[in-house]
Amino acid sequence: MSKTTKNILLLATAVLLLGGAVIAIAATSRQSERASADRATFLVERGSLSITLTESGTIKSRDQHIVKSEVEGRTTIIYVIDEGTLVEPGELLVELDSSGLEDQLVDQQIQVENTEADYISAKENLEVVKIQNQSNIAQATLDNQFAIEDKTKYLEGEWPKELMEAETDVTLKEEELRRISDEFNWSERLYEEKYLSETEYRADELAMRRAELQLALSKENLKLLQQYTHLRKLTELDSQIEQMALALERVKRESSSDLVQAEARLRAREAELNRQRDRLAKIEDQISKTKIHAPAKGMVVYASSSEFSWRGDEQPLDEGQEVREREELIHLPTADSMMVNIQVHESALGKVEIGQPVQIRIDALPERSFSGRVTKIAPLPDATSVFMNPDLKVYDTQIMIDGVHPELRTGMSCRATVLVEEHLDAVSVPLQAVVGRGGESMVYVLEGNEARPREVKTGLDNNAMVHIISGLSEGERVLLTPPLSDDSRQRTQRGAPQEEKSNADRQTQADRNEDREGRSDWGGGRQGEGRAQARSGGRP
Repeated sequence: MSKTTKNILLLATAVLLLGGAVIAIAATSRQSERASADRATFLVERGSLSITLTESGTIKSRDQHIVKSEVEGRTTIIYVIDEGTLVEPGELLVELDSSGLEDQLVDQQIQVENTEADYISAKENLEVVKIQNQSNIAQATLDNQFAIEDKTKYLEGEWPKELMEAETDVTLKEEELRRISDEFNWSERLYEEKYLSETEYRADELAMRRAELQLALSKENLKLLQQYTHLRKLTELDSQIEQMALALERVKRESSSDLVQAEARLRAREAELNRQRDRLAKIEDQISKTKIHAPAKGMVVYASSSEFSWRGDEQPLDEGQEVREREELIHLPTADSMMVNIQVHESALGKVEIGQPVQIRIDALPERSFSGRVTKIAPLPDATSVFMNPDLKVYDTQIMIDGVHPELRTGMSCRATVLVEEHLDAVSVPLQAVVGRGGESMVYVLEGNEARPREVKTGLDNNAMVHIISGLSEGERVLLTPPLSDDSRQRTQRGAPQEEKSNADRQTQADRNEDREGRSDWGGGRQGEGRAQARSGGRP
């Protein structure tokens, strides 16, 4: 082989080797570019960010009178004014059936008359008892006084008289005996001298014996009077005084007892009369409440039209329908200013505060937007929602609409968007780019061809974008489909399938559209989010 031929072969071999190397380098570069393009990423930018919360709600009048049935039990509507009617104060709104109450009224009037008769009888009986008590006490007092005076009369009058009579009788009997004894002694001498017959002598002797017996009898009477009769009389008089005193005390206590019983009976009859009168007045009041009049000027709105019944069996207000006590019948809006009632889930309750601005869109007026502010947040969850679903906790929240809007009507459906936070220059990423790792928020930042996890501090989110307080800088790229665990990180670094990228791109675009729609009332929402989109291959 000649020298020229060898040079040509060497040159051809070098060209082939060089071409192979170039082809290998190009293939490697293209493979790297394809691996990078297969990853769905997001370019971090700074821009405005609105954190909002959107809930459905119902329009209500800010000030309204609630007309309720105040008739006890259940009753039937016999007249109801047409809904939407403009009424003046005092105009009849609802009339309830009062036939049963009318029957009760007649029975109660009879009961009141009977009770009043019992009361009058008890009142007159009390006066009789008072008079009888006075008479009984006076008589007992008089008897007691007489008993005391009887003893005084006996000690100062009867006893000295009886004693004197007994002593006088003894004295007279002694003198009589002395006289008769003298006569007998004289008769005895005459009898011994035979001048007096035995008969006359025996007569004189008998007279002396009689006088002696009479003297002895008088002395015994005196002794009996002093030692027995007098003491017994004193005891009887003392006992009589004591008995009269006890009788007086007994009469006083009996009079007091009779008086207390009469007064108690009168009070009982009076209380019963008052109770029956109150019941009569209550029935009359219930009859008057069967006719419900407008308390103020306003437009009639049926409560069944403006309130949702969780039972699902709420019937429109109409004649013949039964209503219960305290049931709301009619709402009378009395002001042109309106408010919105929304229900905030417990998971979003921390975002809502009193005073936050709100944008309201009415379903019936889609071209109009209204502003307002949060004015009240219920301290407890809605009882109806808890009853229907114990796991669902929502809190009633009131939003006052700014200004006066006559076109708004009670019961209109609306969507209220609460502006929680407004950032003019903030870093944010799509919500799906942030994952939790051990209680920390992580994002996967693309560094070259490798995605590395990085801890970030997050703020609030608006269901599409999340506010990044620290940990990311403008211009960095993060994975939109971060691995759910560290075990799947290797697969992520090797490049996700093209189908995963497409799904992530579609999800990001859907979240962006939803967020843009929900925050369109706030003047464009987050400008950076309009430019944020999933890019592949590191190309904007």
